[in-house]
Amino acid sequence: MSPSKPSRSLRHVDATATLRRRAISRRTILRGVGTAVALPLLDAMIPAMTATAATPAASDRLKRIGYIYMPMGFNPAAWIPDGETLDQLSPSLASLESVKDQVTVLTGMDLQNAYPGSHATSNAAFLSAARAKRTESTDYYLGTTVDQIAAKHIGDQCQLPSLELSMDLLSTVGQCDNGYACVYQNNLSWSSPTTPLPSEAHPRIVFETLFGEGGTPEQRIESLKKRASLLDSITSEIKRLKQRVGGQDRNKIDDYLESIREVERRIVNAEANAQDNPLPDLDRPVGVPPAYADHARLMFDLQLLAFQGDITRVVSFQLAREASTRTYPEIGVPDPHHPVTHHGNNPEKLAKIAKINQFHVSLFAEFLEKMKATPEAGGTLLDHSTYLYGSGMGDSDAHDHTNLPILVAGGAGCGMKGNRHIRYDTPTPLSNLHLTLLNQVGVPLETFADSNGKVDDLFEPVTL
Repeated sequence: MSPSKPSRSLRHVDATATLRRRAISRRTILRGVGTAVALPLLDAMIPAMTATAATPAASDRLKRIGYIYMPMGFNPAAWIPDGETLDQLSPSLASLESVKDQVTVLTGMDLQNAYPGSHATSNAAFLSAARAKRTESTDYYLGTTVDQIAAKHIGDQCQLPSLELSMDLLSTVGQCDNGYACVYQNNLSWSSPTTPLPSEAHPRIVFETLFGEGGTPEQRIESLKKRASLLDSITSEIKRLKQRVGGQDRNKIDDYLESIREVERRIVNAEANAQDNPLPDLDRPVGVPPAYADHARLMFDLQLLAFQGDITRVVSFQLAREASTRTYPEIGVPDPHHPVTHHGNNPEKLAKIAKINQFHVSLFAEFLEKMKATPEAGGTLLDHSTYLYGSGMGDSDAHDHTNLPILVAGGAGCGMKGNRHIRYDTPTPLSNLHLTLLNQVGVPLETFADSNGKVDDLFEPVTL
């Protein structure tokens, strides 16, 4: 007599037990020689077997936040949209067309604590909304920046509480701008009023920070040179992992690891093609791509990998330093950026400022498109992240800090409406927006710096 089949209830118990055995921790790391590769969010990391399990609760949907700084203000005529929507994007923002449903532009925000007005205070106040102590020495004093406040609340379980990036070397010291120490314009992030956090501009060092393990940076880089790829040392770990997950997760793992490998290839190529330049850009690290756009794309892709692998949940990124003399011949602006911004209402110079603004935004837009194309937890990586993009300076010719160029992207999973232009008729503290975004990622502050309210209509309630 053939054995009887287990009852349906027993089969259900067996299936439940099997799925639970296969559940993978969100903190799983693939380890090799000098390598520690985090994983993207997989279906196998979701232990419960209900329809709502794959959909995070509303309070958990937005747990990543990034800040992008563009220096030296903008040309408002080419930036500010007409109307209350982004149906007709302005020239400087035109590249956001494919993601405008997840973008809100805010006009009329200011930074009163950045006055009396300088490049140093523009950068320093952008994330702190604090008044920098005027000093040329080491007794500098500012305020804890919003990214670091967020990092203390949502970054404590990640490999890196926060990630600080830039495009330029921080080679200047002493006094940089009207009696202000260089530290104010070199550093966007401050973990305390007296502790600036240096940023990293070299993709290789950032890559090793994200995926290397053990030893000094020099030792990790030397270890990498001895093998063809960082991923070579975890081949067997990858094979074992893929045996434990379903087909969709295997595809997700393959895509993520291929993205890591592609970034690594681009870094290796940039280093291999580094050439001696008789007129070097002193602000650019040796061994990075010679083209600004290629360097910026690498830095953006590293942020995407860091978010996708939950290596960090907080990022700050300087697209260029204040008072930068970088040129942009690839877009028809061979003039140094800083002198161009002292435009005196010269139409030619204003047009060049608009070109630079448009160029920077286009690189950000490419990044947003990649985030939007990355599936995660019933949505996309962009749905579950938010970015604030802007400058601490408005009119660069006047060195003022009112009517700042500001936009917010992402956050659909937490209710950000998108395709909107919020225009304030009277100057409104940028700290109101900082407070709103901090609250949205779960930081229970009632005020921040000089805030006098919140941007109440930026988000709408999310229902499951």
